[in-house]
This record gives sequence, structure tokens and C-alpha cells, in this order.
Amino acid sequence: MAIWKNPIRRIPIPSEMSVELSDAEDRICGLLDDYVKDTQEDPSSRTVCRIAGGWPRDKLLGSQSNDIDIALSNSMGLAFAEGLASYAHEKGIETGTISKIAQNPEQSKHLETATFKVFELDIDLVNLRSEEYASDSRIPTGISFGTPLQDALRRDLTINALFYNVHSREIEDFTGQGLKDLREGIIRTPLPPRETFLDDPLRVLRCIRFASRLGFDIVPEIEEAARDPIIKKAIVSKVARERVGDELSKMIKGREPLRSIELIHNLSLYNSIYFVIPDNFLSTLSGNPAASSQGFAAASILHHLLENRKQESRNIDLPALHPLYYQALDTDPTCSSRLYLAASVTPFKGLTYLDKKKKEQPVIELVLGESLKLGRQSHFLDGIPLLFTAAESISRSIIETDKLHPTSERVGIGLLLREKSVHNSVTGSHWTSSFLFSIVQELVGVCDVKHDTMNREQAAMIIERYNGFARKVADMKLQDVGEMVHILDGHETVAAVEASSTGPWLAEVRNRVIEWQLEHPEGTKEDCIEWLKEQRRQGHIQVIEVKKQANKRARTK
Repeated sequence: MAIWKNPIRRIPIPSEMSVELSDAEDRICGLLDDYVKDTQEDPSSRTVCRIAGGWPRDKLLGSQSNDIDIALSNSMGLAFAEGLASYAHEKGIETGTISKIAQNPEQSKHLETATFKVFELDIDLVNLRSEEYASDSRIPTGISFGTPLQDALRRDLTINALFYNVHSREIEDFTGQGLKDLREGIIRTPLPPRETFLDDPLRVLRCIRFASRLGFDIVPEIEEAARDPIIKKAIVSKVARERVGDELSKMIKGREPLRSIELIHNLSLYNSIYFVIPDNFLSTLSGNPAASSQGFAAASILHHLLENRKQESRNIDLPALHPLYYQALDTDPTCSSRLYLAASVTPFKGLTYLDKKKKEQPVIELVLGESLKLGRQSHFLDGIPLLFTAAESISRSIIETDKLHPTSERVGIGLLLREKSVHNSVTGSHWTSSFLFSIVQELVGVCDVKHDTMNREQAAMIIERYNGFARKVADMKLQDVGEMVHILDGHETVAAVEASSTGPWLAEVRNRVIEWQLEHPEGTKEDCIEWLKEQRRQGHIQVIEVKKQANKRARTK
């Protein structure tokens, strides 16, 4: 049974593409046009203002864009902004404070940019430019005023190289390909791809991101260039890992994360993106990563399980998952992206390395923290390693739930759902998402990723086993057990066992209180206190108090 056949879902493209301005956008264009005409007498040397970047693309596609980047034909951004703000004030138009964004090549800020707010919208102003690059860096070595064509050709994609002339109120396509590619759904570079990628290898990732976001096709020339070992090496040597992680994060949080992972896999870019770690750690790895097809398979299975939730969209012949397993997806907006990113790092599952203290740690943490420089935003760095830990615990535990606890199946299931790796609000983990990820990992285990097949019988058995567990959770009313609080606080617990102070014993007693609550869902606080007292009388609870010793040294002083 073939599994990951993933049709490209293209965004709707208007039959007649045109730019419709909001009231604020229309007023900004009018202000720019008036300012230039009123302050620059010679029409032949007037500054031409064009809106560049993603704004023209998104407007033509019928969507709103809040990035208004003004490209100036013959003026620096800061000087123009100061003059424009002064002119606006004379006309009674309020503007925000002008800020200067300094050059920051690592963040793709190659020129000083002026930014300020007008008509409640933020605008950036910078001059048109031409760039030259060295062979060992994506940071331009030479930047100068450029023509609109030169500025368009230096951009990553033809669809991102369109301009909107605020004076003529028309779209300008200096590459001659941008409008055509937008209509036909094509991802193409203005210059030959290999030249474009050698100048700035980050553009490879941007091609993938926009192809995924828009559902566009990538031209074969881009695919060929992206697979070139020289380009893959340039991604590693010329692009800061923070920038790689930022692009990947945008892909994973975007409209079609699976398409991004699929393209990274198909273009043989996995190692250049995920597996760039310091040599001192690399030499301590416990083994080699699995094939990138494992990551694509896991992401594809996750995608289809999510799609199978919609009965009309079901395209894998497998039983539907119990609705409980979608709970976290409905309540946590970061859950989906975290699951997709976790699925994509499946090739590193089970591998360990030695950290600076020579302690064994999961390689997945190294990939997220060093290769991708991703932090705790969306609980990537702190949440994803726990998904793998939870998956191991879950797959072992739910085979025989009656053996999870010596006396009570309900207690055993409740404690499993409350394990810190399975359910932990601090790291964004919810037991339902942990179980969903465990299902994905088990289904990968019954796939032949090399031949794109899945053992349907084994897969159906896995899903039914998990569905049976979910039915038990629902029948026992344990859906919210992860958030269950102690019926007694610490002081009440100490008083119940007649202790004079707290100590290490208290944590164990509080764990037993949780077990009591699970076994007695209708029990009251008074019932729990009586049970604790009886347990203490019978010697089932040991209270080893630590005597407080006076600080003799303080006394003598």
C-alpha cells in the first residue's frame, strides 16, 4: 500500500490580477507622489518611489500584505524619510518617529533602512541597489545605487522582484518573468539559479518556502542547482545557522509544512540543513542518522492522520483516529508546527552525543540547538526531545494497561498520562499530542520507506490499539487528568501525617495522594485526610524529618 502521495495544493490565483489599495495604502501612495512633485522641480531627476518585495506579489494574489518596502531610485532612505516626514507635518499629517535600521548582513539588511509609521502603517525606505559577492560569503562585498532592473535581478525569485510604481499606480515587471510566473504558479530565480544560489545560498531555502506557501512548482533548473554539491556546501559555509533555522521555522509554521519537508528530502538537502554540528560533538555521536526518507515518511504519516480527521479528505485506507488525539491541536496553536518539526528530525531518533560535561544527551537536542539554532519559541527545543522520550514510554506502556499499576488500571493509566515527558505544560506537552506523535513513530516502524509502502494490516492494528486506549481514557473520565491538582496542599499533607516539618519524604507522600485521587475520583478532601492518617498509623507512610540545627557559628560570632 503506497503512502505518501501528496498532491500540491496551490493557493487560488485570481483570473484577473490587479492591485486594490486600502484607504491607508492609497493615502501613502498619494503622499509619496505629492512630496516628490512638490519638492523636486526637475521631472527628469525626481525620485521614483516603488513598493517592492512581497507587497506587490501578495496584492496581485488578492491577499493583504503589511510589509510596505519603498525602493527609492536615487535617494538614501534616511534622508528621504526625514524630508517626507517634514512635508507630511506641514500638511497636517501625523507620522511616527523615524528609526534607522542599521546594516546587519546576517539578517539580510545590507543597507541602512529608514522606517516610520504613517496612516497607521509601517513603511521602510531604502534605495535601489546593485550587489557584488565574494565566493566565500553571502554578504555583498560591493553595494551601489542600481537601476530597477539591477535591483530586480538581485532578488531571490521573479515573483518577489515585482514593483508597484506609486506615481503611475502600475505594476512593473523588469525581469519580464514575474507576472507570468505568478499567473502560472512557477518558482524561478531572476538570474540562472546556480549564480543566484552561489551569491546567497539562503535563497535555496526561500525557494522551498515560497513553493510550499503558495503551492507553486519549482523549475527544473532550480532543482538541479539545489542538488549541486557545491551549492549544498555553500549553504553550510556561507549561511549563519540562525538564518537556516529561521527559514525552516517559517516553513514549518506555514501553509504546507509537509511540502517543505518533502522538497528538502527530494533535493537531498537534509544534511545541509539539519546535520551541521560542531566537530567536537560530531566525534562523540553514538551512530549515524537514518536516511532522510525516515523524516519525510514521519511527516507524511502525520499529515495524512491530520487530513483523515476530515472524512471527506481521507486518502489513506486506515481506521480513523479517536477524536481525543486531536485535542491539543484544537487548543494549542503551536502544536501542529512542533509535531511536524519533530517528525522531520526522526532520522536522529535514538542517537546520543557527549556534551561538554561528557554527559550523554540526545542528538535531537543538538540538531535543534546547534544546527538550527532554534530556542524555546513554540517549544521546539524544550518540547520536541520530550516527544521522542514520551513515544518510547507510551509504546511500551499501552500494550497491557492492566499492568501499569499493581492494583488499579485506572491509577496506572492516570499516572502514565501525568508523566512529565507525556504531559508538561511548561514545555507545551499535552498527553494527546504525545500520543499522536507516538502513533506516528509506530506507523513509521511498519513502513518500507525505500519502496514507499506501508503494511496496512499492522498499521490498522496499531491504530486500533491506540483507539482502544483512548476509549478507556474516555470511559474512565481521565481526559483532563494531566491538569488534575492535588486535593491537599503541602501544609495540609504535613498536618495529616502529624509531621512537624517538611522534608524529602513529602514528595513521595504527595505522589501517593495523587494515586489515591485517581483511585477515588469521588473522594473528598476529608476522605483523603482520613486515609493519610490511617496510612500513617499502619506504618505505610514513613516520615523522616530533618532536624533543624542551629547555626553555632553564627551564635559564637
